[in-house]
Amino acid sequence: MTPRQIILITGAARSGKSEWAETLAKEMGKPVTYVATAMVDENDLEWQARIDLHRLRRPADWQTLQVPIELGAILAAATPEQCLLVDSLGTWVANLLDRDDSIWHDITISLLDCLQQTKVDTIFVAEETGWGVVPAYKTGRLFRDRLGNLVRQIGAIANPVYLVTGGHVLNLSLLGKPLNQ
Repeated sequence: MTPRQIILITGAARSGKSEWAETLAKEMGKPVTYVATAMVDENDLEWQARIDLHRLRRPADWQTLQVPIELGAILAAATPEQCLLVDSLGTWVANLLDRDDSIWHDITISLLDCLQQTKVDTIFVAEETGWGVVPAYKTGRLFRDRLGNLVRQIGAIANPVYLVTGGHVLNLSLLGKPLNQ
């Protein structure tokens, strides 16, 4: 049995991250479980249109799970015969912004522990939010900091790590050096 692969794809909004993740998932040659972290709000037509766009791109044989909160449990329950595509970490972090710092810390540690122990190939899609100005409001700063830290921690585990920008894919694992080494 080949060891499991953890892949991180990060980049700007509308850069092609999800499409690259879908391409990699298809190339795995395994049944794909698409882990959608978005909370569906049928009253938000623009948000629903974004979700529908993602749904239309996915192959019909992919299983889809709506997992707005319990991401660690999905990793723990997955089997080596499948590939998980988690889209997206930013949405997942946003869903948990109401948790205080100590609870967020525990959730993060639990997720990273599950990720270290999982036997399943997992592809994470994550947004880059720290390249702009520092948000003027507390919730924006909290979101940016939590997501940035989580992406960095998963990036330390993942190989490869990709940056998608302007419709182009860069393999950071080949081009760069991990900061922690």
